[in-house]
Amino acid sequence: MGKIDVLGVGNALVDIQARVEDALLPDLGIGKGIMTLVDDSRQADVLGSLGGRPLHRCAGGSAANTIVALADFGGSAGYVGKVGDDEVGRFFLNEMRDLGITIDVQPADAPTGTCAVLITEDAQRTMLTNLGASAALSESDIHDGLIQQAAYVYIEGYLLTGEATKAAAYKAMDVAKKCGSKVALTASDPFLVDMIRDEIWELITGPVDLFFCNELEAKSLTGESDPIACAAKIHDHAENVALTLGEKGSLVMHGGEAFPIEGVSIDAVDSTGAGDMYAGAMLYGITHGMSWRQAGHLASHAAARIVMQMGARLERKFTADEIAEFSQMA
Repeated sequence: MGKIDVLGVGNALVDIQARVEDALLPDLGIGKGIMTLVDDSRQADVLGSLGGRPLHRCAGGSAANTIVALADFGGSAGYVGKVGDDEVGRFFLNEMRDLGITIDVQPADAPTGTCAVLITEDAQRTMLTNLGASAALSESDIHDGLIQQAAYVYIEGYLLTGEATKAAAYKAMDVAKKCGSKVALTASDPFLVDMIRDEIWELITGPVDLFFCNELEAKSLTGESDPIACAAKIHDHAENVALTLGEKGSLVMHGGEAFPIEGVSIDAVDSTGAGDMYAGAMLYGITHGMSWRQAGHLASHAAARIVMQMGARLERKFTADEIAEFSQMA
């Protein structure tokens, strides 16, 4: 097996996306704009309420979205995540493999996890996640050989919420450091930062080489109110920081230097996967000879493009010429 740019480790979920009216959320007792973990019965009720609406299905989960984005740019990628031995799980594996992503994990004795993504008219996404088989990911699924092939190992922060999945994440980071691979971690969600703030500080002070977060996550982590102060405080502990600011762009910190990345003016349709796309483009850039500033600009434009459409997969991929333009930026 040849060397791969990034190996992702995360919750393997099949995303089921639908446009809904705002009124449906309170009817279902769902808080707008947040991610909620639900059991099999609750997920079945929510999906049942979407009858008659067009649905879009794709292999998902935060880290999987990032890995797919990197592959779409032309990067080489692998993925570790647990699915069930069912039609939904086979759909996930086939879609990832069709994209050229290396994935080989024994199925779990549980239904494949799903994420219902409800998108309102203001482009906000409300997610209900049934982890299913993905929660069975464990240390035994983490193989040294695949990690040794990776320039970066990308860890989804959501893994830190479960005992078995956390053990898998820690093993992946430990093996990566021993074999010289870089470790990237995404904060995943403000609720996660609120829940395990001290642990995240330990990780970004320790094995994590690149930390991805958004403005809300950064403010929760640092207690600072200004994004620049947030990024600087995190950079005191983490070698590299990518802090996204929505339509305002992002801040990239590397080598004690800050690179403000301007936002891209667009008409937002669906914010699903924007942060995942940003991370995928950033990881592609820094593993393909771009400077941190150049990679930040590519990531910003990629996130803007995904927000202009429905779903977390680019309908119009970046051409080689478009990517080359970012590589030539000062």
